[in-house]
Amino acid sequence: MEKYVNTRKTAAVTAAVILISFAFLYFGAANFVDIGISDKLNQRESVTNKKIYIIGIDDKTLEQYGPVNTWSREIPAKLVSLLNGEGDGRPAVIGFDVIYSEDAGRQADDAFADVCREAGNVVVAMSFSFKEQPEQGADGKIVYNPYHVDYVIEPYDSLKNAVMCGFANTFVDTDGYVRQAMAYLDHEGVREYSLSSQVYQRYQESRGEEAVFPAVYGRNNRFYFTYSGRPGGYSVVSMADVLDGTVNPAIFQDAVVLVGAYAVGMQDSYMPAIAHNSQMYGVEIHANIIEALLEGKTQLPIQPFVYALAAALLCGAFYVFGEKVRMLYDTIVLAVLMILDLVFVKVMYGKGWIVPSILLPLCLLVIYLVLMVRGYLAEIMRRRRVVGVFKQYVAPQVVDKISRDKDFELVIGGENRHIAVLFVDIRGFTTMSESLKPEEVVEILNEYLGLTTKAIFDNGGTLDKFVGDATMAVFNAPFDLDDYIFRAVATAWDMQAGAEAIAEKFRERYGKSVSFGIGVNCGNAVVGNIGCDFRMDYTAIGDTVNTAARLESNAKPGQILISKDVYEAVKERVAVTPIGEIPLKGKSNGVFVYQIDSVRRESLQNE
Repeated sequence: MEKYVNTRKTAAVTAAVILISFAFLYFGAANFVDIGISDKLNQRESVTNKKIYIIGIDDKTLEQYGPVNTWSREIPAKLVSLLNGEGDGRPAVIGFDVIYSEDAGRQADDAFADVCREAGNVVVAMSFSFKEQPEQGADGKIVYNPYHVDYVIEPYDSLKNAVMCGFANTFVDTDGYVRQAMAYLDHEGVREYSLSSQVYQRYQESRGEEAVFPAVYGRNNRFYFTYSGRPGGYSVVSMADVLDGTVNPAIFQDAVVLVGAYAVGMQDSYMPAIAHNSQMYGVEIHANIIEALLEGKTQLPIQPFVYALAAALLCGAFYVFGEKVRMLYDTIVLAVLMILDLVFVKVMYGKGWIVPSILLPLCLLVIYLVLMVRGYLAEIMRRRRVVGVFKQYVAPQVVDKISRDKDFELVIGGENRHIAVLFVDIRGFTTMSESLKPEEVVEILNEYLGLTTKAIFDNGGTLDKFVGDATMAVFNAPFDLDDYIFRAVATAWDMQAGAEAIAEKFRERYGKSVSFGIGVNCGNAVVGNIGCDFRMDYTAIGDTVNTAARLESNAKPGQILISKDVYEAVKERVAVTPIGEIPLKGKSNGVFVYQIDSVRRESLQNE
C-alpha cells in the first residue's frame, strides 16, 4: 500500500511539473524572464568577422546632405560607384538598409538603378506590413496568422528590376528585445528572403561557398541568433566621409558593406539581447544576423514537450530520492543538479538549442521546499507522537519541559527540593487476582491505575512510577507548584472517592471489590534523574519518600494517612482523626499520623 501511495505521489509531482513546464514555455512573461537569463548567460561580444563594415547615415551626413527623404538618388548612386571603383577593389556585397520606394526624380532614379545593375553586388531593402488574419489550415480548421502579409513596400520599379531585394523587418519579442530573425517568407508563391539572408547568400557566392540556412521554426520561419557585437561593436564609417573621399573605399574590398541609419533622429533603433537597456541601430542588428549566419551561431527553441517530459522525470526522481534521505543530502543533490543544469543550458546553446534556464531549477527548488516543509511537519507530528507515548511512562511535566526548552538536558543527578509525596496501593488485589482470569485482573488493574493517574494529573502532580499495583506521585517537582501539599491531600481524596464507584462496578461484575490504602508525607528529598547514560528514571529519593511509603503500607483499606508535617500545612482545610504515633519499619522513632476524614476542595488555591 505504501509503495502504491509513493507511486501516486511521484506521478502527481511528474504531472504537475509537465503542466508547469508547458505553462512556463507558452504563457505569460515567465518565458521572457527565462530567455532574459539566457541572454545574460550566452550573449557575449565576440566580433570575429572583420569583413563586415557599416557605412552610417549619421548626424554628420545629415548635417551635410539634409534629411534622407530630400536626397536625390544621385547620392546613393555616387556611393555605389565609389565603393565599386575600378578593377577588383570592390566589396563582395553592398546592402542598403534603406527603402527607396518613392520616385525622387526620374533621371536620378534611373541613374541609381543603372549603377546598381552594373555593379551586380547591391541588395536593397523592402518591407512587409503584417496583419493578423484568420486562415484555413491544412486540416480545414480556421487559425489566426499574425504574419499575414497585408501589403508590401518595395523599391521603385527600375531599382527593383536592377537589384536583389530583401525585407528588412526587425522582429521584436514581446519583452521588447530583438533576439530572433526571419530567414524567408513565402508570399504569393514566391520565396522572399530577408535583407540579411540575401546579403549572406551574395557574400557566400562571392567566396565560392554555399549558403547554408539554419533550421527555422514557426509560421514565419524564425530562428534565434547570437549577437557578436554590442552597439558600436562593428567598424562604422560616416557616409559623408566616404562620399568626400576622407575614407579610402579600398578598405571595403571583398567585404560586406551595410548602409543604414546611424542617427537617433532616424528612429531606427532597437533593444538588442546582448545589451539590455541599450539601443542598437537596425543596420547593426543586420550585421549581427549576417555574422551569426556565417559563423553558424543560430539556435532553435527546444521542443516544449520533450523538455517538459525530461524535466518532469528528473523532478519526479528527485522527489522520490528526497523522501528517502536526509535534507542534507537533498541540499547537496539540489546544488549539483542546478550546476549541471547551468552547464547543460550552455552546452545545448552552443549546439544550437535554446533550453529554459530557470524552469528546471525552479521546479527542483519548489520540490525541495515541499520536501523541507513535509519533513518539518512530519518531524512535528513524530515528535508529538513520541511525546504522547513518552507521557504514558514519564511525568508529563518532564516531557513538556524537554519538548519546549531547547537548553534542557537530561543529565544524571538531582536537586534538593521540598516536596509532597503520595503512595497509593490496592488492598486485597493479590488475593482477588488468584480467583480471576488474567484478562480480568488486567482490566481491574488498568481501571484503578487510570483513576490514580487522572487524580494526580488533575491536581498538577507528577506521576513518578507504577510499582505493581501501587502508584507513586510527587508534588512540587520537577517544577514549582503552588499549594502543593494540599494538592497531594486533594489527590488522595479524589482517589478514594473514585475508588468507591469502581469497587461497586467490579462487585456487580465479579462479586469482588478492592479499595485503596494511601499515605502522604512532605519534606525535603533529592529529586532528579537516577540511573546511567543509556537508561535513567526521574524520581525522588530520601527519608521523606520512605516515610510516605511506610504510611501507605500501614493504611487500612479505604484509609488515607498523613504525617504531622502534612497536617500542620493543611489543617485549616481538612477534617482528620488523630491516629497517634505509630512505629514505621526502618525508622528508630515513631511518626505521629492522622486519618483524613474530609477535604474542602473549594479551598484549593488557583484551582
